[in-house]
Amino acid sequence: MSQELTRADRRRIVFASMIGTTIEFYDFYIYATAAVSVFPLLFFPAGEGNAALLASMATFGVAFVARPIGSVFFGHFGDRVGRKATLVGSLLIMGIATFLIGLLPTWYQIGIFAPAMLTILRFCQGLGLGGEWSGAALLATETAEPGKRASAAMWPQLGAPFGFILANGFFLWLTIYFGYDSTRHELDHSFLTWGWRIPFLASVAMVIVGLYVRLKLEETPVFSRAVARGERLKSPIVEVFRRNSKEIVMGMFIMLATYGLFYLMTTWVLSYAIGSLQKGQLGIDYREFLVLQIGSVLCFAAGIPIAGHLADRFGRRRFLLWITSLIFIFGLSFKSFLAPEIMGTGTEANLTLMTLFLSLGMALMGLSFGPMSALLPELFPTNTRYSGSGVAYNGASILGAALTPFVAAWLAGQFGPGAVGLYLTALSALTLLALWWAPETSTLDLDR
Repeated sequence: MSQELTRADRRRIVFASMIGTTIEFYDFYIYATAAVSVFPLLFFPAGEGNAALLASMATFGVAFVARPIGSVFFGHFGDRVGRKATLVGSLLIMGIATFLIGLLPTWYQIGIFAPAMLTILRFCQGLGLGGEWSGAALLATETAEPGKRASAAMWPQLGAPFGFILANGFFLWLTIYFGYDSTRHELDHSFLTWGWRIPFLASVAMVIVGLYVRLKLEETPVFSRAVARGERLKSPIVEVFRRNSKEIVMGMFIMLATYGLFYLMTTWVLSYAIGSLQKGQLGIDYREFLVLQIGSVLCFAAGIPIAGHLADRFGRRRFLLWITSLIFIFGLSFKSFLAPEIMGTGTEANLTLMTLFLSLGMALMGLSFGPMSALLPELFPTNTRYSGSGVAYNGASILGAALTPFVAAWLAGQFGPGAVGLYLTALSALTLLALWWAPETSTLDLDR
C-alpha cells in the first residue's frame, strides 16, 4: 500500500475492520444468548435452577480466559508478520469454532462429553476474539487521518452493537417462528431440539464474506515503515512486557468498567429478567425482553461515533474520566430500577422502566467503548502495538467480564440487584484511578 492513502482506501479499510468485528461479536453473542436460554437445559441438566445457570455461565467465562492467550499468540504474528494475515487467522478460528457448536450433541445424547466439548469450542472462540479486536483497531488507527484517530478507530467498535443486534435479532426471530416460550421449558420443542443451532451454523456464510474482504487488504503503512526501519522484533510479547508492563496494567484497568457494564447489560440482565419468580427474579417473557434489549443496543451504537468525535476534540483521558464517573453513579441506581417491588414481575413488570434502565446503560457503554480502540493502541510503539494493546484489552476481560455474569448472578440471588450495581460501582472506581494516572495520548505520533 502506498504511504499516502486515498479516501477510497480508507473506506475499504473501515469496512474491512467493521465487518470483521461484527462477525466475531456475532459469533460471541449467539453463545452468550444460548448460555442463558438454551445451554442450561441441554448441556447442564444435572444442575437444578440456579446451579444449571451458573454452570452455563462458567463456560461463558472460559472464553475470557482464552482471550489473553489469543492476544499473545496472534499479537506475536501481528507484530512479526503483519496485521492483515493475523486478522484472517483469527477470523477463521472463531468462525470454525462457532460452526462446530451448532453441530454438537447434547447431554441427553452423549452425557458429560457434551459440556466438555462445548467448553473446548468456547475456549477456541475466545482465542479467535483475542486476536481480532487489536488487529481491527490497529487497521483503523494506523491508517487514520491526522487528528482523527478516535473517529476512525470507532468503526471496528461498531462491530460490537451490530453483532449483538444480528445475534439476538436472529434468536428473537427463531423463537417467534418456532413459537418458543422460555417460561415453559419443553425439551421436545423443535426450538430446543434443533432450532437453536441455526444461528451457529449460519455464521459460516458471514465468515466467508469477512475473509473475502480482508484478503483484499494490504498492510498498514505504519507497520510497513517500521519494518523498513528494521524495527521488527524476534519476540514482541517478551519486549512489550519488558518495556511496557506499566502500560499493559494501565490499559487493563482503563477497560475494566467498560467490560463490566457491557456484560451486566447483556448477559446478566437477560438471565435476571427472564428468570423465574420463585428464585426472586422478574419472570419477564424472553421474547418481550429481547425486543427491549435489542432496541437499547441502538443507544450503544449511537454513543460510539459521538465518543470518537469527542475523544478527538477533548482528549481520551478527560472524556473518559467524565463517562466513567457517570457509570459509577449508574451503578448506584440498580436497586431503584430493578428491585422486583419497584420494577414489578411477570406480566405486571414495568417495561417502560426497564427500557429506560437498558437505554441508559447501553448509552454509557457506547460512550465508554468508543475511544478504547484509539487509546489502547496509542499506549504502545508500533513493533509491539498488536501484542500490547491485545494483552491489555483481553487481560481486562478476565477482570471485568469473565467473572461478571457469574458473580452478578450470585450477588443477585443472595442480596438482590442493588448488590450487582455496587459491583459495577467498584469496577468504575478502579477505572477512575487508572485514568487519573494515565497520560493523554491523542497527540502522540504512532510512528514514534
